[in-house]
Amino acid sequence: MSEKIYQLNSVDHNDISDVLIKIQRSFNITLDYEGLKNITTFGHLCDLVISKIDSEHEECTTQHAFYMLRNAIANVNSINKCDITTHTKLCKLFPKEDRLEAISKIEGELGFNINLLKPKQWIVSIFVLAFIGSGIFCFYNLVAGVAGLLLSGIALKLAGKFGKEMHLKTVGDLACQISRESHSKIRRSPSINKTEVEQKLRELFVNELELEPVMLTRRASF
Repeated sequence: MSEKIYQLNSVDHNDISDVLIKIQRSFNITLDYEGLKNITTFGHLCDLVISKIDSEHEECTTQHAFYMLRNAIANVNSINKCDITTHTKLCKLFPKEDRLEAISKIEGELGFNINLLKPKQWIVSIFVLAFIGSGIFCFYNLVAGVAGLLLSGIALKLAGKFGKEMHLKTVGDLACQISRESHSKIRRSPSINKTEVEQKLRELFVNELELEPVMLTRRASF
């Protein structure tokens, strides 16, 4: 038996607007016209709210990553953390002569790798070509080819370990990278329970608009 689709278009638009305001306050999000104009079902609204919550959490995670990074840099460099902003240049904070040691200390403060340093591109290119050439040479001299593969592989690994080039420019850039790559280590909020969000929305509609819970299926249309 197919699910009955309930129509909610008889509900006063002003009353729905009041519910949307309560939703924004309840979840600390902003629902704008652009996001709402294509919403046609209760399920679509639930998905929109969940995506907004996800977005807000992501912004908080990046902000928290910046604060963690700023504190670590201030401790390692013995500077006032208030002097460090998202626009602060990384090259000023980490001079090339002691960059490896400084970054290692930063990672020790944070408790995870920040993947900031890389070798120069021309060095990587040389060892990659050597690795490819050694693979080809294996067809002519297996022993020499394998030795070349091992040496070029080790050289690539060492180049990555001792590289001093920074591929990011500012503290803000690094905070964004950290929030993406080390999200689980810096996340402040627990994962969103989508079922609980949907249930909360259903309760708001039922209580504020005096609707029957059975009417608020995901396919219920506005």
